[in-house]
Amino acid sequence: MKRDVSAHLEVAVSASADLEFQITVARAPGLAIDESLTFALDGEPVDPIEIVGPHGTRIHRLAVGSGTLVADYSATVLGNARPQPATDYDLALYLRPSRYAESDKLHTFATAEFGDGSPAEQVAAIRAWVARRLRYAAGVSRHTDGAVDTLLAGSGVCRDFTHLTVALLRAVKVPARLVAAYAPGCWPMDFHAVAEAHVDGAWQVLDASGLAPRSTLVRIATGRDAADTAFLDNHGGEIYVNAMWVKAFVEGMLPLDDHTSPAVLH
Repeated sequence: MKRDVSAHLEVAVSASADLEFQITVARAPGLAIDESLTFALDGEPVDPIEIVGPHGTRIHRLAVGSGTLVADYSATVLGNARPQPATDYDLALYLRPSRYAESDKLHTFATAEFGDGSPAEQVAAIRAWVARRLRYAAGVSRHTDGAVDTLLAGSGVCRDFTHLTVALLRAVKVPARLVAAYAPGCWPMDFHAVAEAHVDGAWQVLDASGLAPRSTLVRIATGRDAADTAFLDNHGGEIYVNAMWVKAFVEGMLPLDDHTSPAVLH
């Protein structure tokens, strides 16, 4: 499968800052990635430091002064990533509550609603329940909202759908994590967030929002929740994103996805 992805960000920096971007395709066995990544501050090139994280995640860190920073990334991705087995550390880490997936607060609720059945049945039931329970609505949630806030609000964007899915899965003792991805077919087009649940010995990808076919997704970053996978993090001066666009295309016809069959992220 061939997928073409790209991102463009223009960030106003008010004072010296250390910025971290997670916008590049994660490296994985089976994928061939032809990519270009550039950063420029007021037109002058800036060289980032690449930090390699788990699951092929790459962070690009820059120390910059005040000005307008422009980030441009494009990649052609060929092939399908080979699924990687979960380590014992993965299975321990992705059962724990986290900043935006407060599974400890949802334990009683999740056990009452989804406590019966096999792990595979629980995974299917939670995805379907979140899809029914939430309404997709841009601009209604805050960047500080976690799974409990989303459950009470009943609406949100893809990261909110994913945080609630992940928290409920962990609450019934199914290891779960968040994946930031490029998503051909997603509308509105943006960086996308989906969940992965470890069931039947493999990581199955779940998208309760149903915004994009799972077979086209391209992994960017993987972590406990959006705190680990944010496309931009700031350690220093005040910043403001003046402009941003994301594009993702797949060669040929966009595949159909009923979002009920088990699937892995390639």
